[in-house]
Amino acid sequence: MPVDPSFSAYAHGEATRDMIVGRLAPSPTGHLHLGHARSFLLAWWHARSRGGRIVLRIEDLDVERVKPGLIEAAIDDLRWLGLDWDGEPYVQSNGVAEIDAAAESLLARGLAYPCSCTRKEIETASSAPHAGETGVIYPGTCRGRYPTPAAAERATGRPAALRFMVPDCIVRIEDGVQGVHEYDARTMLGDFLISRRLGMPAYQLAVVVDDARQDVTEIVRGADLMESSARQWLLQEALGYRHPRWWHLSLVTDESGSRLAKRSDDVSLARLRAAGTDPRQIVSWVARSSGIEAPALVHANELVARFDMDHLPRSEVPIMRRDLRELGLC
Repeated sequence: MPVDPSFSAYAHGEATRDMIVGRLAPSPTGHLHLGHARSFLLAWWHARSRGGRIVLRIEDLDVERVKPGLIEAAIDDLRWLGLDWDGEPYVQSNGVAEIDAAAESLLARGLAYPCSCTRKEIETASSAPHAGETGVIYPGTCRGRYPTPAAAERATGRPAALRFMVPDCIVRIEDGVQGVHEYDARTMLGDFLISRRLGMPAYQLAVVVDDARQDVTEIVRGADLMESSARQWLLQEALGYRHPRWWHLSLVTDESGSRLAKRSDDVSLARLRAAGTDPRQIVSWVARSSGIEAPALVHANELVARFDMDHLPRSEVPIMRRDLRELGLC
């Protein structure tokens, strides 16, 4: 794989598009909460305010955590907020064949390799560096060890995963909210999974293939996925895909500074709906927390023309007790 010593998301003009295509990509592993509402509204406003399209993708490949009924619940929540999209919702698990084909291509070109390591083995490996933003960095134990997944399974007696072999380079991401971030691929990212041991595609590759499949040109999501942009950049480069632009939003936190999580239903949209909260209140809170003046009750489409990503705060966005009172949560 020919690799420049430094990649930049703007280096070759890939970010220029005739058609803007944003995306909403909920995962049905728990109820959506106020943090998700903010991310989805901002992504929707950002595309619609510039005449762009929006695609809806349900990311349901984490089969162990996907819960019954949550695909329908996520779609209902988005509609309740006043959001729409172009075309039918796309369910990620329906396109596994194309993602698998991309993984096989990387393996055949020597850009990926079989890995038989368990999570415990990786965590306890004496050579494993410190954890990065998204977990322990893989120490490269299986690099060059097995020629094929079948050989790895014969040697270990267990199915093999596939890992992308990261090049020795600096990945430079220019983010529309967080600014410039640079990642040493070997030490900060490590060889990461593109296919899990049971054959299901891993998150990083699935997102990259589906963004290309759906012609996505811009990605607006939470800052907790900032490091993923570097991994996805490398896969886009390896697969010959054009690069989207990124905007990683500061996270919504509670008053203690802890990020909101799906495992807590305290601020879930399902609970708000059940409590009779007017969705226009949520739209108003999101707007005001994003530097947009808004009345107490406002429809999402009423703010499209006034949206400007440059007004977004760069610091975390706390949801205060008075906000929760206004929304009927306390």
